[in-house]
This record gives sequence, structure tokens and C-alpha cells, in this order.
Amino acid sequence: MIMVKAPRGYRNRTRNMLRKHVRDKGHVPRLSKVLYPYKVGDRVVVKIDPSFHGGMPHKRFHGLTGSIIGKRGSAYIVKLSLGNKEKTIITYPVHLAPFKQ
Repeated sequence: MIMVKAPRGYRNRTRNMLRKHVRDKGHVPRLSKVLYPYKVGDRVVVKIDPSFHGGMPHKRFHGLTGSIIGKRGSAYIVKLSLGNKEKTIITYPVHLAPFKQ
């Protein structure tokens, strides 16, 4: 008998990564976070908000730092380096945070 491989969905193995703290459950994102005025060239950190499904980047980009290269509607185009490659993601500002040095 041949067993079938388990499917690997978009949020596969993210039980801990895409989980809110127990006291943050049910809270909507702050308006200041949604309306933060990012400019082209700003450095940002990808911090996925699991309660906001729209424009959610893939789990492999969670925690990476990139720079804003443009805007598309209300979403931002972010350029990241993943290993030796340059990746471009389009995501909403809910999933971004300003980079602090």
C-alpha cells in the first residue's frame, strides 16, 4: 500500500510563528500602524499579523529586513534578500514595521 504525502499549504508549520499572544487576541491593528507613512527607500521589518489575512506574505519572509521600493494601491513593494537572491513582495502595511537600529 502506497501512502500519500501530506499536503503543504500556505501556512504549513506555522503554529507558533503565526500565533498571537493570549492578551492580544481579538485586537485589531492600531490605526497608526495601518496608516504609517512609509517612503521609498525606508527600511522595514516584515512582521506578519496573523489576524489580517489580506496581503499576507509567505512565512519564509517573517522577520526579514528589506527596503521599500514602491507603492501599489494601498500596499507596498518591499525588496528583500533571501540567501543570495533578491526577492520582491507586495504586502500591506499591517505586516510591516519600521526598522530600528
